[in-house]
Amino acid sequence: MEFDRFDIDGPVLFVPNRHRDPRGTFAETFREDEFRAAIGDVTLVQENQSISKPVNTIRGLHYQSEPRAQGKLVRVTTGAIMDIAVDLRLHSQTFGQHIKIELSEENWYQLWIPPGFAHGFRTMRPDTTVIYKVSDYYSPEHDRGIAWNDPDIHIDWELYGQQPVLSEKDKDQPALVELFSIDVARAAEAHRAMVHDIGRYRASTGD
Repeated sequence: MEFDRFDIDGPVLFVPNRHRDPRGTFAETFREDEFRAAIGDVTLVQENQSISKPVNTIRGLHYQSEPRAQGKLVRVTTGAIMDIAVDLRLHSQTFGQHIKIELSEENWYQLWIPPGFAHGFRTMRPDTTVIYKVSDYYSPEHDRGIAWNDPDIHIDWELYGQQPVLSEKDKDQPALVELFSIDVARAAEAHRAMVHDIGRYRASTGD
């Protein structure tokens, strides 16, 4: 397994070594020792699979917030995608920037997207299957998203005038500039609820 890094620190591209003979092709698509040598002490706990029937299906941009942030190891087994990772790390010099790479059934590439990034992709062919391993379990309470067409992120999806196929959820994701004000409001509400609960507890105990 070979790997390459990007100008944006964090994401890693894994390239399996393929062995071909008259029967076909064989490759080790995942080895924990080599993965950890490249990434560090990360455990992958869940595997997901999506099948997108139409070409130009866009899924994203998705991520999970702290403390349930996920890293993702993404690969394509059928078809091809334009894969996107957007840096959402507030103190990163590349905050708001993104990487873009094609993953396909032919190239066997796998993209590691660490916690702190949003992920999305556009299918380049019909009936595309994407499989990804993640470093934390899905948590609906921490499920977040960003608008796929946010002008501040400047992603060229290479649609060339065609309309993407989107879920209702992804049609209504917030822009990056809105995102952190939403998270701050949620944190403030959680803090108010905690203070209220502490006050009720003290009143009930006489403290």
